[in-house]
Amino acid sequence: MLKQILSKLPRKSQKSDSLDSAGLDSGNHTSNSSNGVQCTNIGNSITSRLSVVKRVSSAVFPASIMAGVEAVEPNLSFKDVSNPQKQNLFISKLNLCCEVSDFSDPEKASSEQDLKRQTLIELVDFVSSGSAKFNEPAVAAMCKMCAVNLFRVFPPKYRSNTSSGEAEDDEPMFDPAWSNLQLVYDLLLRFISYSSLDAKVAKKHVDHSFILKLLDLFESEDPRERDCLKTILHRIYGKFMVHRPFVRKAVSNIIYRFVFETERHNGIAELLEIFGSIISGFAIPLKEEHKMFLCRALIPLHKPKSIGVYHQQLTYCVVQFVDKDQKLANNVIKGLLKYWPITNSQKELMFISELEEILEMTNMVEFQKIMVPVFRRIACCLNSSHYQVAERAHLLWNNEHILNLITHNRHVIFPLIFPSLERNSQNHWNQAVLNLTQNIRKMFCEMDEELLLACQRKLEEENSQLIEAAEKRKLAWERLETTAAAFKPAATNNVPPVKPATPPVAC
Repeated sequence: MLKQILSKLPRKSQKSDSLDSAGLDSGNHTSNSSNGVQCTNIGNSITSRLSVVKRVSSAVFPASIMAGVEAVEPNLSFKDVSNPQKQNLFISKLNLCCEVSDFSDPEKASSEQDLKRQTLIELVDFVSSGSAKFNEPAVAAMCKMCAVNLFRVFPPKYRSNTSSGEAEDDEPMFDPAWSNLQLVYDLLLRFISYSSLDAKVAKKHVDHSFILKLLDLFESEDPRERDCLKTILHRIYGKFMVHRPFVRKAVSNIIYRFVFETERHNGIAELLEIFGSIISGFAIPLKEEHKMFLCRALIPLHKPKSIGVYHQQLTYCVVQFVDKDQKLANNVIKGLLKYWPITNSQKELMFISELEEILEMTNMVEFQKIMVPVFRRIACCLNSSHYQVAERAHLLWNNEHILNLITHNRHVIFPLIFPSLERNSQNHWNQAVLNLTQNIRKMFCEMDEELLLACQRKLEEENSQLIEAAEKRKLAWERLETTAAAFKPAATNNVPPVKPATPPVAC
């Protein structure tokens, strides 16, 4: 009987039980007899107690990234949440920044852009403070945010219109969205450089596809963006050892396409600057893969017309290889001679400077293998009508190491150089070049006077032989002209041409 009476009494709902167990005030349930009032008070209590932590739509935060993570309202500040919730707020803010802003119209959605910029600044400060923990969800959210904001295809009008890529005198183009892009790059750099980042976890998201898309961004015409990419790619190469062979292969492919297909790329200088640092860390003896990179990628880079944009970085890379293995000097110098410019004086000046740096690091044995073709080319440069090329070639004798190599091999080099010096002293128009020529002749005379006189006698004999050959040719032509003038064909043999009959035209 008692049980039947108790069963008719109203019971508390399971929802109110769960809310009581969560620590809500029990007075809100006992003081109200109406279920409607009770629900209203419960709703007010939920709103007041969950003003900090709220569930966010799964459309903004995908389940694949937010699995097992309690999303926090992203507009809150890190100071307004407890320490356990800061990591969740960090991920929420990363996902909020996945919305791409349109910067083509400065007045469009300025409030959204300001909000995104402020959020990015907060993220950078939070990572800089060392409070962030890059677990699997955080790494995934970070990589997704960077991919959405950074990875893009540049339209054709955004690229350079010249056939040789970005020229030295071209004004750089600046991206209007750089204010936000800079913060994203800064955040990505701090993420890659984070001391507690587990490379094994991060490599799942910083994968080959991510690296390839990052390399595509080197096509940007904004030098500020390429400079950021240079630093980030170098940190990725240092952080993820498993990706190093892939990075080298991907950069090689970019160089192949640039040299043999398009001759258009804005980021070759930055890529070579990265590799200059990488090459300096190669172990000795060099691997065959690294030697192939030198022969197939770096040496052909001397071919394009736009070499002036990246020649300094290219020279540094080549010199690093020769420094580690002097036997490679032979291959490098042969490559230089193969691509030596004929009509481009500025490019020729660069080649002479690079040749000097390589010869300065070449030992005697390797020098003797290539000294004949090298000094044949230098002899042509000494006679150049472009005074800067001629002057730069003469200045090679001011290098003590090169002068020492010349001195020990003077019996081979003097005969190659002496005719050019003689022609300069007789015919060159520039007084500075004439003075340098006289200085080198005086140097040769002090070094080996007998050899100099022998070269002079040989040159005189060659000149006399050339004069005799010229006289013989002249006499031969005079005889031919006399014979041709004496030959007069008979008048009877001159038959006038017969005009063909005009065929009738049908109307």
